[in-house]
Amino acid sequence: MHTAEEIPVIKHPAPDADSNKFSTADIPIVGIGASAGGLAAFDNFFSAISDDTNPGVAFVVLQHLDPTHKSMLTELIGRYTRMPVYEVKDGMVVQPNCVYVIPPNRDMIIEYGTLQLQEPAESRGFRLPINSFFRSLALSKLELSIGIILSGTGEDGTLGARAIKDEGGMVMVQSPESSEYDGMPSSAIAAGVADYILPPAEMPAQLIAYVNQSFGKIPNVVPKAE
Repeated sequence: MHTAEEIPVIKHPAPDADSNKFSTADIPIVGIGASAGGLAAFDNFFSAISDDTNPGVAFVVLQHLDPTHKSMLTELIGRYTRMPVYEVKDGMVVQPNCVYVIPPNRDMIIEYGTLQLQEPAESRGFRLPINSFFRSLALSKLELSIGIILSGTGEDGTLGARAIKDEGGMVMVQSPESSEYDGMPSSAIAAGVADYILPPAEMPAQLIAYVNQSFGKIPNVVPKAE
């Protein structure tokens, strides 16, 4: 696991519609959901993507966050990857080879290639933001939707993963023995929605192999900073 001192944080300007110089219609989008124990899982996942690899997909990170505190998740993930990492702003355009992080006290969906922030529909303790996003991802991207469920308590993500499977997408789940909290992974596995059950460090290689096999080699497009 990397420490904050080992990897510098790289600052990137936020993308917008004017800087989107390429079509994202056929780009797979990967939703990654976690709760308790998620930081270690995110570290292991993103650290396993080598710096010279452009996966050709967009990553959207969802974690149960304290709504009353500023999240450090964007900065932390930025220490594990050379890809640009952004805290989502409403209407942000999704581009490949970028990581988008849900802000605190917001639910989020994807629609027409943009991330839409919403006021939480439920009170804290009853919110299921991973299910909500996964459902919208399934409807928006169909077979190009990919859901990843990492460490966490409870069952958030299972119903959303079912929606992704129903639309022809793919689901990866962290192996329970590798997770700090196995509630979310075990729920998804018991529901029969997991295509792959792996430790986070083994997920990126399988993910890239799946994308290349299922959709062909996606060009290594790097978003242009303007």
